[in-house]
Amino acid sequence: MSGGRPARWTRRHLDLLAETGVTTAPVIDPAAVPRVLPDHDLWDLWPIQEEDGSTSVAGGYELWMALSAPALGHPEQRHDQARIRLLGKNGKEWKDLGDVFADGASPGSREWSGSALRRPDGTVSVFYTAAGRRGETRPTYRQSVIETRSALITDGGRILLRQDAEHREILRSDGRLYLPADETDGAPGQIRAFRDPGWFRDPADGRDYLLIAASTAWNDGFTGAIALAEPQGDAWSLLPPLLVADGVNHELERPHVIVHDSWYYLFFCTQRHSFHPAGRAPTGLYGFAAPSLTGPYEPLNGSGLVLQNPTSEPDQAYAWLVLPDLHVVSFANYRSHQDIDLRYAEAAQARAGFGGTTAPTLKLTLDGITTSAVPVAIDEWASAH
Repeated sequence: MSGGRPARWTRRHLDLLAETGVTTAPVIDPAAVPRVLPDHDLWDLWPIQEEDGSTSVAGGYELWMALSAPALGHPEQRHDQARIRLLGKNGKEWKDLGDVFADGASPGSREWSGSALRRPDGTVSVFYTAAGRRGETRPTYRQSVIETRSALITDGGRILLRQDAEHREILRSDGRLYLPADETDGAPGQIRAFRDPGWFRDPADGRDYLLIAASTAWNDGFTGAIALAEPQGDAWSLLPPLLVADGVNHELERPHVIVHDSWYYLFFCTQRHSFHPAGRAPTGLYGFAAPSLTGPYEPLNGSGLVLQNPTSEPDQAYAWLVLPDLHVVSFANYRSHQDIDLRYAEAAQARAGFGGTTAPTLKLTLDGITTSAVPVAIDEWASAH
C-alpha cells in the first residue's frame, strides 16, 4: 500500500488524550443558537464547494446543505425522516431554499449526509447517502452512495436545483475491503457504516476523491474505518482505507480532508458511546495529518483529539466540519439534563433538551500535528462568510 496505508487509531493513542482548554469547546448558551428553521430540526451542515474548495455563492448567498426533518416527536426519530435541505447564508441571515430533491426521487427511504461540488458548467454534483430503500414500509439501514448532477437555477430571485436529475448509485460497500452496510434492523450508532461521502480534490494531482465512513471486520463485530474511492471513467472504485479504528471505535463519521501549509489533515467526528468500551473518550472532532493524501498519517495532538464537548455538556454539539479557512461548523445537539441520556428519554423531555440548529462557530489553528481552537464571534463569522 502506498504511503503506509492504512493508518491505525489505537488504544495507545487514546492513552495520550487529555482535556485542555485549546481542545475543548466552550459551553453553548442556548440563547446563542436560534433556530434556522423554526419548524424543522437541522443537522449535519455542508457547503456547496467550488472546485478550489471555497464555498459557492449565488444570488448574493453562500450555498449550504443540511439534513432536516419536522421538529416533532423524539429527536432521534429525525434520522428516519431525513431530507437534504438547501440553505442560503448572507452574513448572519439564513434563508430556507427548500428540499433539494423532489419527494420520492432518492432510491432510499431517506437521505443522509454527503457533500456537494459546483462544476464549471453551472451544474452541482450532490454526493449523498441513500438509507433504506424507496417505498419500504419501515426504515431499514442499507446504505449506498448516490450522485446527482443538477442545474443550479438563480433567476427571478429563485435559488434552487432542478429536480429532474438522475440519482445514480456510484458506490456500495463491497463486502471485501469493507463490510456490507445492509442491516434490516438497528439504530443510529449501532449499525455498520457506508455513508457520508466527502468530496476532495487533491492539489498534488488534480484528481477527485471521495472519503466514506465505512466499517471493517473486528473480532466478532465491526470497527470504524475511513474508505477512499477514486473515479474510474464514469464509475468510482474503492481503494484501501486511509484509517482504521482498530477496535477503538466503530463509527468514524463525516470524514473530510483539507490541505494547510502542505499538510493533509484528515478529520472525522465520533460520539462517546461509539468507543470500545463506551465512554472511553469524549464526543468530538478527531484528526490525523500526513504529507500526502495516502499518508503516512499521524494522530493530531498525539491522541487524535482536535475538539471535544466540555465535560459538563458532553453531547452539546456534533457533526463538526472543518472548512478550508479553518472555521469549524457543527449543530447543537443535546443539553445535559440531570445525568439522563436524552437519546433514551421520553419524547417531550428529549425534545426540550435538543438544539436542532446550527451551533456557534469555532476557529482552528493548525501547526503541523498540533492544533488549538477558539470561539468565533458571530459578527466575525458573518463577515468572513
